[in-house]
Amino acid sequence: MLGLTSPAVAAGAAKAPVKTATTSVTTAPTLASRLAAVQTAKQINYYPSTAGWSRMWSNFDTAKIDADLAKADALGATSVRAIIFPHTFGYPTPKAEYTARLANFVTMAAARGLSVKFTLFDWWGGYTDVTGSTAWATAILKPYRNDPRVISVELQNEFNPTNTAAVAWAQKIVPAVRAVAPTMPLTFSVDGQSGAAGMAQIKTALAATPLNYYDFHFYGNSERALSVIGKAKATVAPSPMVIGEVGLSTLQYTEGEQAAFLARVFRAAEVAGVRSVSPWTLTDFASGSIPESNVAKLPAQYYYGLYRTNGSAKPAAAVVKAGFTGTAMPANLLDNSFEAAAGQTPWRAFMPELGLAVKTQSAVRTGKWSVSLTNTGKTSAGSPSYRVAPIAPVQPGQTWRGEVWARGNAATGASQIALSWFDANDKWLGGVSSAALPAGTTNWTRLVVTGVAPANSASIQIHLKSGDNKGTVWFDDVAMSVS
Repeated sequence: MLGLTSPAVAAGAAKAPVKTATTSVTTAPTLASRLAAVQTAKQINYYPSTAGWSRMWSNFDTAKIDADLAKADALGATSVRAIIFPHTFGYPTPKAEYTARLANFVTMAAARGLSVKFTLFDWWGGYTDVTGSTAWATAILKPYRNDPRVISVELQNEFNPTNTAAVAWAQKIVPAVRAVAPTMPLTFSVDGQSGAAGMAQIKTALAATPLNYYDFHFYGNSERALSVIGKAKATVAPSPMVIGEVGLSTLQYTEGEQAAFLARVFRAAEVAGVRSVSPWTLTDFASGSIPESNVAKLPAQYYYGLYRTNGSAKPAAAVVKAGFTGTAMPANLLDNSFEAAAGQTPWRAFMPELGLAVKTQSAVRTGKWSVSLTNTGKTSAGSPSYRVAPIAPVQPGQTWRGEVWARGNAATGASQIALSWFDANDKWLGGVSSAALPAGTTNWTRLVVTGVAPANSASIQIHLKSGDNKGTVWFDDVAMSVS
């Protein structure tokens, strides 16, 4: 059972380390060394599954936290983010029991080989109190200013650059914190809705006291992640940029879609030259574990984890491990033969009102499953289909190839594999389709489509479509490639 941990227990409850780590300060870090660590950090965003947000600190459970840090270590993480709440810790003077818990967290992370990024001033709006803000930040940071276990400070999570009071506060707090910890890289994060424009606004507002790096949160359409990430990076260049949060809730999407989403972002970031991608979050949250707030009122927030609340891994955990360790992504991540368990495919229905793709065992080419479309319609807007986006990001001028095996029973209309391209604003740029499966009853037939991505392409989708079909068509064994 969770409960308040006394300062004495909190100060000494770290478990035995599982790999070599720096648990005492021997060499003072430099700004350059810390900034280098920031840019390559394999960082995980973290709260315990049973104590989200401020409750991580008020219900500080060393055993649970240490077990979770071990799980992050096993994923290949090298760093963990600690989000700190002024009014939980005590403001403007932090309470000793809470600074002891923070010190214990840093020690436990180091014992697992993880550095720590601090996020200050979360759930904060006291922008007129610069004096109190400075005193509080100084008290939190002073013990770590020369501690290599702490690699950076995010001054506020998802800062609003259109809030004039917040900007005026930021212009004062940056130099104040820099004076306390001159070798500590400083940043603000920007949410995905603000995007590159928000990054530009912060950069302009803080031109006199520039940040050391920029922190971008990505929750948009992963199919066009390369375009979004590349634009954000170019906006703040030559300053470094990291992706400090990225995730997809499995309340609204399948676990297969979550895994593919993260794989696309890791791959897009690699192509864009962004080397640090931090998933949100390690685990799902148990019911009621998020404190009463606007966040708690958003049910999707409970399901961003790489692990379920029972501790079992979602498919996304293997994706993140591959991304962190630089190894190959899980085989058949896109479920090309439709063998994935229920809820673990990234494929989605398109125009299901005209015909819904159904996973079936009634006819298969390989394995145990295929998908079928029966008695479909067709309109001027298109035909119903089953669609997915590849993991590799699209770039203009690339030649893409898709193939699928199809079989018909009294089929009519047109059953094909098709490619569709879209720009950064999700505007359809065009597409290309294979030859149609012959009408009537046919054996397994390979359908092939190739096309060149047009100018301004930011995403691509593969569609298995069947329109105006009074019979049934089955699809199996999809293959995709790009050159």
